[in-house]
Formats: sequence, structure tokens, C-alpha cells
Amino acid sequence: MQKTRACQALIVSALAISLFCANPPAHAELGGAMRLDADSTGVMPRTLLNGALRLRTLTDAGATTVNEYATSTGLIVAYAWQGPTMPDLQTLLGPYAASYRSGAAAAAASGNLHASRVVRPDVMVESGGPMRGYVGRAWLPSALPAGVAADDFR
Repeated sequence: MQKTRACQALIVSALAISLFCANPPAHAELGGAMRLDADSTGVMPRTLLNGALRLRTLTDAGATTVNEYATSTGLIVAYAWQGPTMPDLQTLLGPYAASYRSGAAAAAASGNLHASRVVRPDVMVESGGPMRGYVGRAWLPSALPAGVAADDFR
């Protein structure tokens, strides 16, 4: 009996450790704050467009590259992605996810299964590509610094 409880405790501990290690640290969301210091790998965000934007590149659990764009003050105004899987838009869009879902429901009626463009007053999202070749971007139109356009997000 004692041995069984010890084994159960060991299994539970191993499971908890594996779940903790399998989930990378969460990053911020659209409209949130980008860390302006070095990340856990020692990489600092790059400065773009004469300091108008900062860029941090992440790789999600599905091996998709996600570029996070923020203003010089750290406000995240856009994401762009490319990779074999779709990123978790619920997480990336944060408080704008509900607005996106409303627009996506209307866009789904168009019947195009390979690309979508959701235009909302608060958030814009473009995504598409064939299976294992997803690309897209999401941005806050009203939060873009002067001189920055959606085409700057790649």
C-alpha cells in the first residue's frame, strides 16, 4: 500500500513537471506590452523604421515563426506569422479575439477556405495559405505610429 502511494506520487510529480516544461512562457497579446529588455535567450527586440517600431521574433509550439511588433513605448500593435501551423489567434489577439470572431463568421460566408481578411474598426486580420504553409498578420489600425503601414508587418 505504501509503495503504491509512493508510485502514485511519483507519477503525479512527473506529470506536473512534464506539463510545466512542455508549455513555453506566454508572450503578450495585441494591445499588451512587449518586454523591452532581453528575453530568456538574451535577445533584445530589434528597432525598425527609425525607431517607430520594435520587433521580437518568437517560435510557437507548432514551429510557426511569429513576429511581434510594438511601438517605441512597448505597446504591441501587430503580429505577423509564417509556418506549418496556425498560431493560437485567441492568445495573440487577446481582448480583440471576440471582435475578430464576429468578423470571421461573416467572412466565412464567402466560401474561401484558403484565405480570409477580417476588417473591424478595432482590429484587422489577414490569414491564408495552404496546409503547412500558413501566413498572416493582425494589427490595430488606430494604434499604428505615424509612417507605419500594414505592409511593414511581415
